[in-house]
Amino acid sequence: MNTLPRTLPMTSQKAARFEYHIPVEGNGGTAVDQLAAVSGMSKQRVKQAMQKGAAWLTRGKRTRRVRRAKTLLKAGDTLHLYYDEKVLQAEPPTAALIADERAYSVWDKPYGMLSQGSKWGDHCTVGRWAERHLAPPRTAYIVHRLDRAASGLILLAHTKTAAAKLSEIFRSRTVDKRYRVKVSGAFPATPDITTATMPVDNKAAISQFKRLSYDATHQQSLLEARIETGRKHQIRRHLAELGFPVVGDRLYGKTETDRQAILPDLQLQAYALAFVCPLTGEERNYQLANPLR
Repeated sequence: MNTLPRTLPMTSQKAARFEYHIPVEGNGGTAVDQLAAVSGMSKQRVKQAMQKGAAWLTRGKRTRRVRRAKTLLKAGDTLHLYYDEKVLQAEPPTAALIADERAYSVWDKPYGMLSQGSKWGDHCTVGRWAERHLAPPRTAYIVHRLDRAASGLILLAHTKTAAAKLSEIFRSRTVDKRYRVKVSGAFPATPDITTATMPVDNKAAISQFKRLSYDATHQQSLLEARIETGRKHQIRRHLAELGFPVVGDRLYGKTETDRQAILPDLQLQAYALAFVCPLTGEERNYQLANPLR
């Protein structure tokens, strides 16, 4: 393999955040050898970054993560390294397996775990956790998302067919998703469901809320929530606009004091998922054994 030109990092290595884009000029050589040579890092350090999803390979029109240190390179490839020390040092929280249906699985995603990674890494995502802990091992495809700060049920597909069919039932809104939410204040205790229809990012958004209980000591209400649309932070934004921000919400808190205070984790939990399985036609209903109370 020809000697590769060193490409300049986007920032200095002292800042522990940099990236390289390495054109491959000849056949042979491995990904770890080239990344170590160009970055000046040890092979062990490069391997760790690769395992955590920081390395990518462009071959033809396709760019994908490359984790195998001994992946052989070809002329015309481009090797990428996105190195962020802060991202790579992060430790993922523990996700719990709720159900393994082989073609897909259901997990209890904890607060702080990501639904989706970035070019800088994916080791703190629920999908990567599943790939590392399922037996037998399987590729995980994201079907729907939960906020990083939210917790609860999330479904992962393990075949491309399952991913396509499950994604379609989420797009067609035939999945019954139910949430438990703890909010500040005495939410109206009416027999009717409270419906919020305020647009989110100039897009139609519909959320439904019903009070389950009220804690007068802490002045907090426990709600059940359902959404007919899936906008970013929809439940949190709707409740904040209604005057009942989610407890622990650092982004849409009611006051500046709330935002600066030491708050608990976001009290928003996806506690139930129900749908007709598009692979078998069977009804599926998953619930957390101990939902938010």
